[in-house]
This record gives sequence, C-alpha cells and structure tokens, in this order.
Amino acid sequence: MFERPQSGDRALLVALEIGEVVDLGPQIEEFRDLAESAGALVVDIISGTRRHPDPRFFVGSGKADEIAAAVAATGADVVIFNHPLSPSQERNLERHFSCRVLDRSGLILDIFAQRARSHEGKLQVELAQLRHMATRLVRGWTHLERQKGGIGLRGPGETQLETDRRLLAARIKHIERRLEKVQRAREQGRQARRRNETPTVALVGYTNAGKSTLFNRLTEARVYAADQLFATLDPTLRRVDLAPHRSVILADTVGFIRDLPHELIAAFKATLTETREAALLLHVIDAADPERDAHIAQVESVLQEIGASEMPIWRIYNKIDQLPETGELESARFGGDAIWLSAVTGEGVEELEQRLARHFTESMFSGWLELPASAGRLRSRLFAERAVEAEQTGSGGAMLLRLNLPERRLRSLLREAGLDEDPEDLRAGPESGSPPEPAAAAPAERLH
Repeated sequence: MFERPQSGDRALLVALEIGEVVDLGPQIEEFRDLAESAGALVVDIISGTRRHPDPRFFVGSGKADEIAAAVAATGADVVIFNHPLSPSQERNLERHFSCRVLDRSGLILDIFAQRARSHEGKLQVELAQLRHMATRLVRGWTHLERQKGGIGLRGPGETQLETDRRLLAARIKHIERRLEKVQRAREQGRQARRRNETPTVALVGYTNAGKSTLFNRLTEARVYAADQLFATLDPTLRRVDLAPHRSVILADTVGFIRDLPHELIAAFKATLTETREAALLLHVIDAADPERDAHIAQVESVLQEIGASEMPIWRIYNKIDQLPETGELESARFGGDAIWLSAVTGEGVEELEQRLARHFTESMFSGWLELPASAGRLRSRLFAERAVEAEQTGSGGAMLLRLNLPERRLRSLLREAGLDEDPEDLRAGPESGSPPEPAAAAPAERLH
C-alpha cells in the first residue's frame, strides 16, 4: 500500500490512440487545455496506440512501466488519462504509479467544481461528483477492504464502506430533492414567458466557441467571458428587444465537449431543460478552429442525447476576424443559411439580429383554429397560456378559437394532444379573423 498524495498539481498526461487511426494532435492540445484549465502544471505528455484497452491497467504493462518511470523522473503528483477509466483500473494504476490517477471525466468534474458560482450550479456539480465517486468509493478505503487476523488488525472492514455508501446515497437524494425545487421554479419561469409570448433562444456550442462573448454583444450584459474551456458554467438569461413589441429571452448555456461525462448531463438536467424548451437554438461554432467539423458533430451528438436534436437550429460561425479574407470565405458567408460573424468586432451581428426579428415576427399563428370536441384539455391549455382572443362553437360541437401565439408552441401543444395536423390544416377562416360561420364571438375566457 502507499499513502495517496492529497495535494499537488504537477500532472503527467496520458493520451492513447485506441482502435481506429486518428490524428492525436488536436485531441492532445485540447486535453492539455483542459488540464491547465483545472490549474494543473503539465510536466510531460505520453502518447501511444493500442487496439483495445487492457482490463487491468487500460494501457499495456510495458506502457504502464514507462509511465511509472516518467512519474518518478518528473515528480508528478497526478497522472491524468484522456480516457474513461473503470474504478478497478484507477485503483490498479495508483498502486503501480504510487500517485493519484484521474480520468477525463474526473478532470472535467474538477473544472466544473472550480467554476460553479450560483447555488444551483454548485448543487449540480456536487451531485455529479457524488455519482462519480459512488463507483470509486472502495479506492479510498483499501486499508479496510477485508477483515484481517491478528491483534490490532481486526477492524470494521466492509462495515466502514457500507456506512460511507449509505451517507453518500443520502446526500445524493438530498441534493436531488433540492434540484427538483430548482427545476419547478425554472418551469414556472418558462410558463410565465410562454404566457407573455416571449420565446427563448438558447446559445449552444462547443466550449470556448465564443457563446458568452456573443451573448454580451447581443444583450449588452457583462457575463464573464474568457479564452478558456468552460468559462461559463451557470446559465444566464437576458431579454433582447428585436423589434417593436417583439422580444426574446436569450440564454447562455454551458459549453459541450467531446466525451462529456454522463454524470454531468444527468446532474445538469434542470439547466439543459432551457435548451430543450427553447424556441430556437443558435449553434455557435468557432469558424477558425481546424477541428470545427468534429466539434459540430460532438455538439449535435450531445443535443441528441438530451432530447434537443429536433429543435430548430441555426449555425452561427463566430470568430471570422481570425480567418483570412478569401473568396472561399465570402462564398460561404453569402451562399447559405448559416450566419458568419465576429462577436468581438461586431461584424455580422446586425444581420443575426435582423434574421431573429423576422423569424419571430413571421412565426406567430394568428387566426381562427378549429378543434374537435374531444380536445377539451388542449382548449384549457390554450386558455391557460392566454393565447385565446375569442371563442365560438362550430358545427358538430367543434370548438372555434381565435388564437395568437408562437406557431412553434402551437405545434408542440397539438402534438401533446395527439393532433399531428399542421396548424394551417386546422385554420378555420382567413387570417383577417372571421370565423367560417357568421356568429358573434364570445368574449375570451381568461384564467387568472
């Protein structure tokens, strides 16, 4: 056994090419940035190739000996792997290296723990850390793993582990209950914005793509923005006036990254709901990043994992001030639906604002809608959201409602009610507002 060092930031990084042949250069550079974002002093980087992970050490025995020699030579306090490690692999590697061992998930969790500022953010990070720790608890109690014979060696053994697991499970349940309250509060805020017909636009993208800088440019806010990974952790919402009587709520969200730990995705459920419930997603992309295509794929993968892949998404290519002015760039900027801009200089931001104004002005459903008599629950939802301006009864007991609400929201409510029809197919009269049958429209019912 060895005494695990409790502190020290001299880190030795390990990044392997597993299976298919890839260019490790960009991945190692991102890995170094992650380690330095956590405050580590990188003393050496060891790379290599392997067909598949070794069940005992993840790396082969020869590579493990090479890393152990490098630890002794550099005086590293911690070895960080750019891969997920099982609890047994971490334990075996710590014994072999006689120092702390951390995998990629543990490194990202450490960065999040340092960056969390709000009460909600701290709870979410603690929950993710506890879930990650729950599978690795035995590692810290190796001296109590089993009963031993002899005077002075008879101890609680697994009893201590069981006690720790109980305490850990109780703490996890406590945090989950507190986060449920946060989620309910966020849901109330979303309902209020829907009643006020204020759609939410969420900024999503790979970490360090410039989301916070663009957020500050659009909202004139002073959200912390820096050229580092995960500079933004706590979500921020601000109102943006796009046109007379038309505003949106802009949400700045946490950045995504390759192999984002599942513990974080689960813990940040309340925050990521802002992404799933948004009327529009702005996928901010670092146009100057040589790995931008791979990062786009990573972001789309995470969006699919959290159930937001079907949302309307615009691609926003940021940092064009860092690109060389070429004919190819000009062709890309004006030849497609994507928006190219620089959040730092402001170039192209006005175009984004104009397109947002047009989008949310033109995407309102205004007019009469005919619903079957069986859609009483949907009628109640529409009244609850203050979307009904007038009502009357049609033939066969059908309900005729004069509505004014975002078309995206109407489509969502129709799907929830089991009506897959296009809203235009249910329109009962011309957009001017006249119902198909002449009748006096009853005053709109209001729910307070």
